[in-house]
Amino acid sequence: MTPDSLRASYDSVAAAYVEHLYDELAKKPLDRHLLNRFAEEVRDRGTVADLGCGPGHVARYLHDQGVRILGIDLSPEMVRWARELNPGLDFRVGDIRSLDLPDASLAGIVAFYSIIHLEPAEISVAFSEIRRVLAPEGVLLLAFHIGDQTLHLDDLWGHTVSLDFRFLVPREVIAALGSSGLSVTESTEREPYDGAEYPSRRCYLFARAA
Repeated sequence: MTPDSLRASYDSVAAAYVEHLYDELAKKPLDRHLLNRFAEEVRDRGTVADLGCGPGHVARYLHDQGVRILGIDLSPEMVRWARELNPGLDFRVGDIRSLDLPDASLAGIVAFYSIIHLEPAEISVAFSEIRRVLAPEGVLLLAFHIGDQTLHLDDLWGHTVSLDFRFLVPREVIAALGSSGLSVTESTEREPYDGAEYPSRRCYLFARAA
């Protein structure tokens, strides 16, 4: 999937995404718990980036926990919504595969379902970029769908898209993180929340910059 195709798909569906998912954390207690723990680790240590921030709901949650947050998304329309819904927070357009950030400039990164549209080779590129911009001992919280299949959608909430959702095998993701200099410190898995999300098993990884 090309960046242009991904960007166009999320631009077209941004308003519907806000309608359906902006309040999703209210229905996801484990996600909130892990974000709280992440906030405890990075609070007062510097800037944290939410990569693939969408309309900014995870960034807003972390901001409310006292985190200095920067949201980055490939879709200009998602960024526009994020700015509108979260005035005063910093959001910008960017690509996880090539971040416009200095080396070792971030205390932490949260990336919820931000790698699920990438080709396998691109995931390693993204992890190398994450490692580059994380300060020593910087913390990553990563989330993704568990599996080995790819789900293609041409329609999402009544809007035309072309999106491949790649499900990932945790041990392979952990190995790719390790190869990029990111050491996984904790792995958590859960079943889907009924009625709150797509019915897939989820994995959350805490990793630290070596």
